[in-house]
Amino acid sequence: MIHLIIGTQGAGKSTYSMNLAEKINGIHLSIDDWMQELFGPDLPVPMDFGWIMIRVHRCEQRIWSTAVKIAQTGGNVILDLGFMKVQNRSLYLGLAKEHGISTQLHYINAQLPTRLERVMKRNADKSKTYSFEVSPAMFHYMENEFEPPTEDELKDIVFINTDESI
Repeated sequence: MIHLIIGTQGAGKSTYSMNLAEKINGIHLSIDDWMQELFGPDLPVPMDFGWIMIRVHRCEQRIWSTAVKIAQTGGNVILDLGFMKVQNRSLYLGLAKEHGISTQLHYINAQLPTRLERVMKRNADKSKTYSFEVSPAMFHYMENEFEPPTEDELKDIVFINTDESI
């Protein structure tokens, strides 16, 4: 099975994903980990969104290929790719269906002040889920990019509110 973890920055997706992986003996695949390890040292200054997105797409392709192999051999995969857009989630759900792989959506949510506070604290502490600095401007930009789950997605979703946890 492939678990798709969706939510905005600071909601607790990475923490939830790592905990879920441990609970179900699954493999956690995070876009942040891949991007930081493969491209972090080469990140242009100032940041170039086009440069980043080309590499995100490459990582997503490799992560997907790895996820399919794991799932087809009976393993559980937790995809921590953000899944900010409905179109992106639909694409991965469709690809899984084409491969005969079952899926589960998990929507991780928390209130905006909680999420912003977590992200700023993660920047300062460089904690376990820290991969790169997220400026307040970047946080607010990404906030506007997120598309909440649709009615269809909500039918079979695992909803987790992390305002009181994490």
